[in-house]
Amino acid sequence: MSQQDRLVIFDTTMRDGEQSPGASMTKEEKVRIGKALEKMRVDVIEAGFAAASQGDFDAIAAVAATVRESTICSLARAVDRDLEHAAAALKQAERARIHTFIATSPIHMQYKLRMEPDQVIEQAVYAVKKARGFVEDVEFSCEDAGRSEDDFLCRIIEAAIDAGASTINIPDTVGYAIPEEFGYKIKRLLERIPNADKAIFSVHCHNDLGLAVANSLAAVANGARQVECTINGLGERAGNAALEEIVMATRTRQDLFNISTSIDTTHIVPTSRLVSSITGFPVQPNKAIVGANAFAHESGIHQDGVLKHRETYEIMKAEDVGWGANKMVMGKHSGRAAFRSRLEELGVTFPTDAALNEAFTRFKELADKKHEIFDEDLQALVSEAISDAAPEAWKLVALECHSAIGETPVAEVVVSHHGEEKRSKANGSGPVDAALKAIEEVAHTGANLLLYSVNAITQGTDSQGEVTVRLEKGGRIVNGSGADTDIVVASAKAYIHAVNLLLSESDRQHPQNDGV
Repeated sequence: MSQQDRLVIFDTTMRDGEQSPGASMTKEEKVRIGKALEKMRVDVIEAGFAAASQGDFDAIAAVAATVRESTICSLARAVDRDLEHAAAALKQAERARIHTFIATSPIHMQYKLRMEPDQVIEQAVYAVKKARGFVEDVEFSCEDAGRSEDDFLCRIIEAAIDAGASTINIPDTVGYAIPEEFGYKIKRLLERIPNADKAIFSVHCHNDLGLAVANSLAAVANGARQVECTINGLGERAGNAALEEIVMATRTRQDLFNISTSIDTTHIVPTSRLVSSITGFPVQPNKAIVGANAFAHESGIHQDGVLKHRETYEIMKAEDVGWGANKMVMGKHSGRAAFRSRLEELGVTFPTDAALNEAFTRFKELADKKHEIFDEDLQALVSEAISDAAPEAWKLVALECHSAIGETPVAEVVVSHHGEEKRSKANGSGPVDAALKAIEEVAHTGANLLLYSVNAITQGTDSQGEVTVRLEKGGRIVNGSGADTDIVVASAKAYIHAVNLLLSESDRQHPQNDGV
């Protein structure tokens, strides 16, 4: 397959997706996502921003040491420290890429960089050459290209390609572009830059106007051959172009795009659920491809049409993207070997037998409450087990709530702080409110509750509820998550998880001041 017939899928869930406030991922969680993306056959995985923190560096290194089939990438500003950190983090990668960038729009050059255009070009060339000294695969991005002048873009891109960049990224950093305009911009650059044929042109679109996927597809139609995207469209502000939508749009409309990706689409839904579980960002039911209603038909006319001939109202097969697979495979009579095997199929391995035993114990406890265990339940269970395995100052020991019509709900909690048990009791507008207030009375975080959301992991009244709690204090934002068949218990777990993240000195800060 020639390069013109192939679309490279560059996933930045673990870098740009992680820049969503509260979506910080641990090293272990990034490895799990990396394995899932590898199984999906994603071409390039941007695992983080190595210079942002020691935690990010370690996570990139861990993904690089684990994932062997996909190219592993680290973002780096066009400065020595970033480039050196990226190279060091990628040392164990089978295939490594350094993705370096510098701002190119007049507003960014003047107010952020405080550099003249010629200085920006000089710095870009220096960065690309230095990156090429570490790895063969170098990508160069023109930050805020959507608002950059074409003449300047032509100059800096030509220089970057001559310096050794093999991929050129044109990001719509602030989500300002309109599809027709953005597609034409890509077409003009490809036509005007003399050495454009020596590099793959890429796009990285943000969704501030809800046009990230449309802009990306317009760019592909005009010659771009790499799209940077994220699972579920995760990303800072309004998010990024959704990987699942890009892949299925180009696959479904082969008549227009005439290109192929290497993606195994049957892993789309499981990976979507994994990312949602890890980040605590639920997928809206009407989300394209991966939403619970994506292939549901309520209208009688639609139902009749689908029953007679599926393609009357469905342009894709649900099973092609991973719906309907692996349902109800586990239960209370399932053994340890079956449990381990199913989790390995989901990309989860255990470092020790003790870790497996702990997770299996949790599984049996859940199976006593819930007759049928779905993959989503297993993923939530493992995420919670991994979270609990990390050092925690606060733990939930016991919870008792009372709620009745005409009476004020009350909750009593017992939590341990570094092993010392503390008891608290509080009233609230409901049992959840009372439980969280009781925890706060002993934790004394002083944090602001920015978000409380509940998502049913599976169908049925015995479904586990997955709760996300977002706390903010002093500009720091964290997401806590918890799952249980009792929604009040799930809420308490989520709040405790958020408290531990908020108080953890080692928890990384997001590199939101820079990036594409």
